[in-house]
Amino acid sequence: MAAAQGQRSDGAGEMESTEGKVAESAPLPFRAAVDALRGVRLRPEIEIDPTRPPQRLAPYAYALEAAVVDGDDDLADGRLVLLHDPAGHEAWHGTFRLVTLVRAELEPEMAADPLLPEVCWSWLTGALGARGLVCGAPSGTVTRAGSHYFGGLAERPPASQIEIRASWTPAPGEGFGGVPDTAAHLAAWCDLLCQVAGLPPAGQGDGSVVSLPQRRGPQSP
Repeated sequence: MAAAQGQRSDGAGEMESTEGKVAESAPLPFRAAVDALRGVRLRPEIEIDPTRPPQRLAPYAYALEAAVVDGDDDLADGRLVLLHDPAGHEAWHGTFRLVTLVRAELEPEMAADPLLPEVCWSWLTGALGARGLVCGAPSGTVTRAGSHYFGGLAERPPASQIEIRASWTPAPGEGFGGVPDTAAHLAAWCDLLCQVAGLPPAGQGDGSVVSLPQRRGPQSP
């Protein structure tokens, strides 16, 4: 994985100019949480890099963007953001929060399945539960959208996309500062990303677990 960065959204503790370092003024629990993300070993189909975190959501934030790649095709992509407020946040019920966006293109008939939103949400909770992770105050949306092309674009086939937006509070760890197991949360998030992309679980190629069949093409930004 590429090196990590940290940033204060209020201007204090700005990230280092050299990529890969969290500012020394950042709290030790946040720095430890980010360092844990750097050591996660991921499936070869996943390409992941740090990206600029959102502003003003929390005093400290770190973000990753990832894609599930098959040759030149992106089967799914997403973003995972780690937020930290040392003073705690009433809505989070904790000092850390994870926020995610996952999206993939679908065949139109699959997108028409009325149970698709519930299934996709269960994949998120199932991915976390499968790794024994306890999460608080989960919330989110599952959105499906379709596009039909006309005029000069009429030759393009209809396109459908699924999008999962979610956030949850990772259970605090038992060590200093209550740092959650961010490495396990990243691994679970990558499990979700691969499942949405239509890949079987790692080490399972017998088709016993059903994933979404995907339109194999690049994702729109």
